[in-house]
Amino acid sequence: GEPGPAMPEGAADGDATAARVMERPTIGLPALFITQYAQAKLWAARGIEPTALIGHSMGEYTAACLAGVFSVKDALALVTKRAQLFETVEEGAMLSVPLPAAELLGLLESSVSIAAVAAPTLAVASGPVEAIERLRRCLAERGVESSRLRINVAAHSALLEPILAEFRTFVGGLALSTPKLPIASNLSG
Repeated sequence: GEPGPAMPEGAADGDATAARVMERPTIGLPALFITQYAQAKLWAARGIEPTALIGHSMGEYTAACLAGVFSVKDALALVTKRAQLFETVEEGAMLSVPLPAAELLGLLESSVSIAAVAAPTLAVASGPVEAIERLRRCLAERGVESSRLRINVAAHSALLEPILAEFRTFVGGLALSTPKLPIASNLSG
């Protein structure tokens, strides 16, 4: 076949720069919400409507918005506020690990948390950059390949404790409604 168009000079550098910029919560998290929301609306425009919703982290905000818990305007304000607060805490990291959460838990320093259990044999650790890097090296020594998530915050970890009160106050100022569709909560199931 015909070769594709040539990459513009410096495009790889531009892609790497864009990837680094997207790691910033104030850029990446609103972009993630907007993409998730747009994808759901695209499916709806094609006649595919959900009967229930679920999401993790930013996806749970998207699910709540789609279910009518808050307006798109308020959802964007909430997502933006969360991202701004993320950028005020100590820089952190997250590591995807192909191990059961119980097994991973036994390898964690006290400053590192289990941020998510994605599958029976896949968990995400979250904490200070140095601790996550030590965990990555420890896993590598055991033959376990792990991968860093592309965000520079330790989401779903104790590093976020300092922002919780301000975030709670912000959420308390939003107009919240009863969901029009069932939502499976990450907190309560």
